[in-house]
Amino acid sequence: MEKFTTLEGVAAPMRIINIDTDRIIPKQYLKTIKRTGLGQGLFSEMRYNDDGSENPDFVLNQPAYRNAKILVVGDNFGCGSSREHAPWALADFGIRCVISTSFADIFFNNCAKNGILAIVVPPEDLEKLFEDAERGANATLTIDLAAQTIKGPDGGTLHFNIDEGRKHNLLNGLDEIGLTLDQKAPAIDAYEAKLAQREWA
Repeated sequence: MEKFTTLEGVAAPMRIINIDTDRIIPKQYLKTIKRTGLGQGLFSEMRYNDDGSENPDFVLNQPAYRNAKILVVGDNFGCGSSREHAPWALADFGIRCVISTSFADIFFNNCAKNGILAIVVPPEDLEKLFEDAERGANATLTIDLAAQTIKGPDGGTLHFNIDEGRKHNLLNGLDEIGLTLDQKAPAIDAYEAKLAQREWA
């Protein structure tokens, strides 16, 4: 998993509440177990018209936000089904950070397992970030995970809270398997060496 230390990038605003995982990545894209290629289907029901052409009104189709790395979104983002394809699609598109006032629990945990930083902020801070994000190409935010800060385009800084274990894993690029190997490698090696010496019947 790619380490998350600092991130500087354009933030795209989505002032929509209750965006569920089916809107993030619709069901027709769930046939694959690969983590690549899903970016094309990200928000497809909002990004594309019925004829397959781009919807010019959708934020990620607008020139200023096509390469957005950060999403500033409404309350309860990632609700609905537990599909891990949702953070896969976000990551494949290039989104590394999502900021909201709340997330669905399973989606929130799936983000961390896939190298995406999901940040919870109070409503007044989210409104400031929406205002920053709505500047278009000037909507650059800087996320510093170690310092737990979000710096806006004018230099204003907001602080956010994060669980220490989640922070450690993201900073070091550790998913659950990586964390196990990081913490238990000597014990695993010792056990395997012991097994190698065992006399089998």
